Amino acid sequence: MSSLEPLTNKAGKAVSIPDWAKIIAYDGAVRSGKTVGELLYWVKYCLHGPQGLLLIGGRTERTIANNLIYPLVQWFGPKNIVYRQSTGICTIFGRECLVVGFNDAQAQTKIQGLTLAGALLDEAAVIPESAFTMLVSRLSIPGARLFFTCNPEGPEHWLKRKWLDRARLWIDKNGVKHEQDDEHTLNLYRVTFILEDNTWLVQNNPDYIAELKRQYTGLWYRRMIESEWVAAEGAIYPMWDPDRYVIDWNQLPRMSRILAVGCDYGTTNASTGIMLGMHDILDQYGRITGHDLYAIDEFRYDSRAGNPRITDADLSSRFRTWLNAPHLPYETALQPEWIFVDPAAASYKVQLAQDGVRNLADGENNVSYGISKVASLLDTNKLHISSKCKGLIEEFPGYCWDPKASDQGLDKPIKQADHSLDGLRYAVATTETEWQPQLTNGGQTW
Repeated sequence: MSSLEPLTNKAGKAVSIPDWAKIIAYDGAVRSGKTVGELLYWVKYCLHGPQGLLLIGGRTERTIANNLIYPLVQWFGPKNIVYRQSTGICTIFGRECLVVGFNDAQAQTKIQGLTLAGALLDEAAVIPESAFTMLVSRLSIPGARLFFTCNPEGPEHWLKRKWLDRARLWIDKNGVKHEQDDEHTLNLYRVTFILEDNTWLVQNNPDYIAELKRQYTGLWYRRMIESEWVAAEGAIYPMWDPDRYVIDWNQLPRMSRILAVGCDYGTTNASTGIMLGMHDILDQYGRITGHDLYAIDEFRYDSRAGNPRITDADLSSRFRTWLNAPHLPYETALQPEWIFVDPAAASYKVQLAQDGVRNLADGENNVSYGISKVASLLDTNKLHISSKCKGLIEEFPGYCWDPKASDQGLDKPIKQADHSLDGLRYAVATTETEWQPQLTNGGQTW
């Protein structure tokens, strides 16, 4: 079992939960310590909470495992925390918890009819509202509680407006206590964290904090670092400058891997594929110190550009021809490790599989999250675009947030001229674990 420091400051307040609280919400900055307090209290709840079925939820089973279950395994050991992915059951000191991913509009059907004694929910702001509402309604056993964490979204987001803003007791990001009790108040205890609330990081790894702050820019800096629920508006990539980011295809450096091709699919719009490569950065001793990413090449078929509409079979044939062609200005045996497809393009994915394309998977389709990863890489000069990606280069300058969606608390781009950008987003976000620097120290950076 890894050592755990006693919870102090904001984290200590987070687990000093009032008896009346049915919902316990921790929101705010990334890596700010909110998950630590939640997980430790959840273990206590598993041991001493009311009897009945427990649930651990999040956007997907994979994110639940990465964000919640694996830290518990590290702290308490694999004998005490057992996760059987095949059954969807995580056992915590002998107490079984159902693991459920809420990643689509039909997610609430996964828990319909359940009676729960408690639930732990990760990334609450990015699951469907209908699933969240259904989850709360399932907590019908006396003494049942819901614990959830989230990062900030827009100020009109349903989670903030309908739940967080109605907290009976709120400790804000400055540590100031706010209380209210009227007909709109919920039995909800809310604690908002900032990055500096993670006292372990502040004391032991300040370089990590500085690096993390450099990874976010603009909208995402205000949300993920400053813990502000602010609206998305204007240009999505205001830093875009072709002189800064576009590199002549003939000048591409040698790639250590071709991570993926991210594919967007259109019938009346363009179908695209963006090939993403990784270049290792070496120090004077030949040791790898980091990575740069390159959009190497682009597949694009646009029926609106004077081309006829074609079937999935014809599109697959064109894509495979492109896939088998050379993509780098030098000879290499490297091949794309994954082909990530728009999750909504089920028929195209089936066609590609039937035609022998291997390592197919759905692309990560949390739009705001994927955009934030691309923006961070651009802002830190870690993403470069080959001159062969002409459609991608054309789409960058006009990519803007939809103001009507922002008014509803949603982060949505205006859906026009974004097909190559979507392909890039799939490739970047879905391979994050492959290129993201692992800046941990002792496994205690969450």
